[in-house]
Amino acid sequence: MILTATLKFAVTIIVVLTYLAATSAQPRRPMAFRSPSDILNVANVSDAQISPNGQWVVYTVATVDSDRNISTLYLARANIELTPNPNIIQQRPTIRVPADSTSWPEAQSTTRPLLASDWNASTPRWSPDGNQIAFLGTHGNRSCIWVFNIGRPTPAAPAQCVAVIEDTNFFITYAGEPFAWSPDSKRIAYISATEETVDSRESTDSPDPRVINRLQYKSRTSFSDNRRTHVWLTTVDRPEPRQLTSGNFYDHALSFSPRGNEIVFLSNHEADPDANNNSDIFGVDLNGQVRQITETRGCEYEPVWSPDGESIAFTATRRDVTTIDSVAEDTHLWVMDASGNNRRELTAEQDRRARNPRWLDSRNLLFLAADHGQTLLYRVVVGGGRVRPALESPYFAVPGAPESYPKQSLDQFQVSSYSIRSATVPVIALTFSDSTHPGEVWLAGVPMSPTARAPFARLTSHNASFSRLVRPEELKVKSSDGTPIQGWLIKPAGLREDRKYPLILSIHGGPHGMYGWSFNPTFQVYAAKGYAVLYLNPRGSNGYGQRFSDGTLNEWGGGDYRELMAGVDEALRKYSWIDGDRMGVTGGSYGGFMTNWMITQTTRFKAAVAVASLSNLISFYSTSLYQDLIHAEFGGFPWDNYEALWQWSPLRYVKQVQTPTMFIHGEQDNDVHITQAEEMYMALKRRGVETVLVRYPREGHGLREPKHRVDALERTLAWFDRFLK
Repeated sequence: MILTATLKFAVTIIVVLTYLAATSAQPRRPMAFRSPSDILNVANVSDAQISPNGQWVVYTVATVDSDRNISTLYLARANIELTPNPNIIQQRPTIRVPADSTSWPEAQSTTRPLLASDWNASTPRWSPDGNQIAFLGTHGNRSCIWVFNIGRPTPAAPAQCVAVIEDTNFFITYAGEPFAWSPDSKRIAYISATEETVDSRESTDSPDPRVINRLQYKSRTSFSDNRRTHVWLTTVDRPEPRQLTSGNFYDHALSFSPRGNEIVFLSNHEADPDANNNSDIFGVDLNGQVRQITETRGCEYEPVWSPDGESIAFTATRRDVTTIDSVAEDTHLWVMDASGNNRRELTAEQDRRARNPRWLDSRNLLFLAADHGQTLLYRVVVGGGRVRPALESPYFAVPGAPESYPKQSLDQFQVSSYSIRSATVPVIALTFSDSTHPGEVWLAGVPMSPTARAPFARLTSHNASFSRLVRPEELKVKSSDGTPIQGWLIKPAGLREDRKYPLILSIHGGPHGMYGWSFNPTFQVYAAKGYAVLYLNPRGSNGYGQRFSDGTLNEWGGGDYRELMAGVDEALRKYSWIDGDRMGVTGGSYGGFMTNWMITQTTRFKAAVAVASLSNLISFYSTSLYQDLIHAEFGGFPWDNYEALWQWSPLRYVKQVQTPTMFIHGEQDNDVHITQAEEMYMALKRRGVETVLVRYPREGHGLREPKHRVDALERTLAWFDRFLK
């Protein structure tokens, strides 16, 4: 029997709704931050993917169950109609606008898990025909690319494994898309690893003895295996995986040509890829014929075909030397012909770090960029023109209400992921958060007029109502050279102006990270426990242009230290209730480095907690998996640049430390090896400074196990309570 397109879609919707009705909705949890364990109540909502017909959004939700991290997929009914006016979206059901303009509207979309509770899944991607969802997942003992047929789901067998995925533990920066649908929805290209015999003298798999013969012999938490990632292709209905690329390379970041004849990907084909980080764009046809499309000194990232197959957009850097982690140089958005010719940079004038390019149509590109503490969605015309916000002045309103009814604006927000339904009136699904709301899935209309406002509708409510949250206040600081510095202060919960309160200065990592208008549950716990929290974006932070980002090159702890201290002084001047004699400092990674640096340069802080911290740039070089960070930040090797690296090492000035300091570190951290904390700890211990080293087994650079996350926060608070209260 042949169904019309309308009837077939109606049948699909009925089947899906029947399946969703059989699954239970996620329970709403009270969300108050009164104790460290409350940080585990936050659901991490990410990777919102809108269906080609615009009716559904599939997305990832990561939660904690007991002491397990769980990632699963949810499906939300988009349930919108586009009015004849291309600048307005009406939402169904009606969304109530609260009187408090700082609140979000309630979400009333139908939202249910896509999979049963015994799955772990991520990275959902719709087939171009909208009938199937492919995703990465583990079920039973199999890690696969699975395909969920949205027209024929059953609780017993909701998905089919179309390709078993073999991983490498090697650290691949900007790994990009791990798989991609063919335009006819019949095939999937994907990345999987194979064992490569690179050097018969090397054996990192055998521990007795373990023979090392390469530069990048470490992964993030162990030793690098001998697997290399390559491009594979399989049909979906009758899976027959076929390897398309090979060699001593890590191929990654796929995009399938709209013409169905080629897949582009990233790879580093330098003579010694371990010694020179230089990713280029390559293409491989369905017969395995590979061509190199770019051959530049800088790195290319995130290639994506235009809908007409004529062009490839990508992000890229230009410098000769870059690093696999914490890149100082901002990536900008580029486009080129499919042949690789006619390369042109589109966002040089914007002077911001661009990422996640997506084609709105074959003439317009969308992308994310950080700007003054926000991550926003931007739009640029490929043929020329200025970059402008894609979602100008976003708002939500009640459909059918009179024009005079107050519309609620959404300001100071963060966009973390997005996808596009391209049509006469484009619609975007995005994950969206602000300083008092964790991420949720929203829909947004893309105004076709530069002066139109962007209507928003909230789809999900995985994080229940909060209580006792404190909205940060923006703080403006002037650097010693007049450079404006942006910062924020969170007041203690229940603040009384006639009392004095301790302050915690928190320093971000990188050094090229960025604080901003984003939700931070740890800061809310600090505030609930009676602390003011100060955080700033000193020089080196991204989001303020290339010159600002370069501000820490060749001097870690120079200008950024002065700006952090200027922020402390400004907070003390502005808020008389802060007790300047009860201040603590903390930070992780580069923030840990700066914590170590702070305690060697001043005695104003009465307690410190250094997390995953650096102390000795000389030894860091040889123990970290990314030695090229030193090349990129300090312009050379330690044996050629010893004095500069030692000059900016906190360990050099350890005789000046008086601040009681706790060190928190993962025992398997190869980003910043635990010996960095051990060197600083041992020096303080020998000198009689109060100190303790807390080591977390099985952990790398950043704690993953829920019990460790809670324990570290409990110990941090206890340390600050001991010396600041």
